[in-house]
Amino acid sequence: MRCMVIVKANADSEAGVMPDTELLTAMGKFNEELVKAGVMLAGEGLHPSSRGVRVRFDGRQRTVIDGPFAETKELIAGFWLWQVKSMEEAVEWLKRAPFDGGTELEIRRVFEAEDFGAEFTPELREQEERLRAQIDNRT
Repeated sequence: MRCMVIVKANADSEAGVMPDTELLTAMGKFNEELVKAGVMLAGEGLHPSSRGVRVRFDGRQRTVIDGPFAETKELIAGFWLWQVKSMEEAVEWLKRAPFDGGTELEIRRVFEAEDFGAEFTPELREQEERLRAQIDNRT
């Protein structure tokens, strides 16, 4: 199964405070372990919400809202995309991450084609496979 590990924002990440060399080194080592184990598919940190925008959809109306956004507890500071056998395996990997100081992370399964049932028609499956192949060929 694929899952996304979501690193929640905090006051420091929203202020643009960058991690120190010690944390970057530890994170690099952890990421190397994930890659060697075939777990890590992607992983990135995100700029603070002050450098982002939200787009609200209401019928045909599109409203662009500039950051920053007030509710830090609902913001994301970074993510990993992992391929694991189970949620339990994801949790065990995450327990090894070099975080401290009340950092909060969330693990969520990524939907796979089979999760959508009969509504995901053969034509839609074919389209999905074609798009994934195009993406894979870009890297």
